[in-house]
Amino acid sequence: MKRAFDIICTLLLLFALSLPLVIVIILQAIQFGRPLFFRQTRAGQGGRPFDILKFRSMREGIGNDADRLTAWGRFLRSTSIDELPELWNVIKGDMSLVGPRPLPTHYLNRYSSEQARRHEVRPGITGWAQVNGRNGLTWECQFKLDVWYVEHRSFLLDLKILGLTVLTVLRRDNITEEGLATRSEFFGHED
Repeated sequence: MKRAFDIICTLLLLFALSLPLVIVIILQAIQFGRPLFFRQTRAGQGGRPFDILKFRSMREGIGNDADRLTAWGRFLRSTSIDELPELWNVIKGDMSLVGPRPLPTHYLNRYSSEQARRHEVRPGITGWAQVNGRNGLTWECQFKLDVWYVEHRSFLLDLKILGLTVLTVLRRDNITEEGLATRSEFFGHED
């Protein structure tokens, strides 16, 4: 049922957002040129790698994230528009609308066995951790919320998370970790 819900909602969203997406793509091309999208290998269900697709928010090249992040990129991130291409990942089956956010594959060997439980389900565009603090959370807290979701997931909980996501995006809360342009690296669990 969850997969059918994901497909139907994603197709409806893509249809409803088709004109705004075309406008964003044009503006993206003006701001960055090619490539329009950011691709990165992330860990999916069972730790299986897949390429996530997002709108680019940073200039290519060297330097730290703060130096490469543009005003347009900050706008994309603050409105979560940069995440919209992930709808393609949902259609492909790599992601769900709701689940723990997918993280880079090089984090896989850094999780405790409990934290690794986040990979028991498909990763999501939004999740329980995102509506309860987003990037303002410590890694430890985020993983606890991810595992809580895995243990309590249900259709009604997914609907609640989707509703809370709208509020979180409108409030533009905790888009980045305090004092950083994005978020700090996760180096491993504490024993």
